[in-house]
Amino acid sequence: MDRGTILVVDDEPNIAELIELYLSREGYQVVKAGAGEAAVRAAAEHRPRLVVLDIGLPDIDGLEVCRRLRRTSTIPVIFLTARDSEVDRVVGLELGADDYVTKPFSPPELVARVKAVLRRADPAATTQIIQVADATIDLGRREVRVRGDVIAFTTREFELLQFLAEHAGLALSRQQILDGVWGYDWFGDERTVDVHLAQIRKKLDGAVRIDTVRGIGYRLEPS
Repeated sequence: MDRGTILVVDDEPNIAELIELYLSREGYQVVKAGAGEAAVRAAAEHRPRLVVLDIGLPDIDGLEVCRRLRRTSTIPVIFLTARDSEVDRVVGLELGADDYVTKPFSPPELVARVKAVLRRADPAATTQIIQVADATIDLGRREVRVRGDVIAFTTREFELLQFLAEHAGLALSRQQILDGVWGYDWFGDERTVDVHLAQIRKKLDGAVRIDTVRGIGYRLEPS
């Protein structure tokens, strides 16, 4: 199955090859670039569906690469970087990045984020139905069915369940959930995640297993 081309930009060959390994397993073709100027040329030549972009590059940095791509394209960009400061994160997102992952990172989580970003960028090209255990999440109808019955979910509950399902099997921190569902510019108590998840669990009535991961956050089990 060919899911299209992903451009991976990183000056560390081992990291680029690791990402290529995991993306290839999911059916993506991978083009690699080890510097900023090469990344800009590769994007123009190969027209990838998405770019995984390191910030620290040997010539122009990833922020400048993203800035140049945004002049002519709306291609999705995920920053993958060792820079974890709030300033770098905000600047990256303001330049139009779709997600921001810091090193060290989990390759399966990165693949899940790639899929989620592509789903948001081109929903017509991906499935509109997410099936997890005994629950069906219909993205087109914005509807949740539990064992065949339609269950009323608020907008935020639906988006939270969708986010967990898109990252099924991964332990997500409360902050990751807040960033992915409420948005990076939302400021509030992390306990709001706990409150919403309590309601979701009640409505799912055991149809989907959502575990509390001690010291981290939550994980939705895919089956």
